[in-house]
Amino acid sequence: MSARTDNSLKLEEFLPYRLSVLSNTVSSTIAAAYAERFGLSVPEWRVLAILGRFPGLSAGEVAERGAMDKVAVSRAVSRLLKAGRVRRRFADADRRRSILGLSPKGRAIHAKITPLARRYEAALLHGLTPSERERFEVLLDKLLDRAHSLRA
Repeated sequence: MSARTDNSLKLEEFLPYRLSVLSNTVSSTIAAAYAERFGLSVPEWRVLAILGRFPGLSAGEVAERGAMDKVAVSRAVSRLLKAGRVRRRFADADRRRSILGLSPKGRAIHAKITPLARRYEAALLHGLTPSERERFEVLLDKLLDRAHSLRA
């Protein structure tokens, strides 16, 4: 793939589009399993995964850590709270700041989904050699770093 020098744009060759299609395809495939088995949407699973690794975050911090839309996180947190999968407490110093964590029910779901997610990841990467996987990780990191630098 090389940078185009003319003004045409073939969407199917445009890297941001291709990355979006890949992301949506991967997310929707695994989301079907989350929805069927656990009644979770993609944002809900991402919130559970983030809080499973980093308990004690606010909804804004979850959104930032997961590069997620704040409204989507807020809705996911509301549904998870209502379902008893997440607990919320308020910071002593600042009662406006809520601190989120997994409830026992949320931890149980997280423990069941994590192996499913890892198996899906392994199946997705199965066609790559170990050196291709390593190189892919390096390239993803480089692209992410570059995308962040272009934001500023």
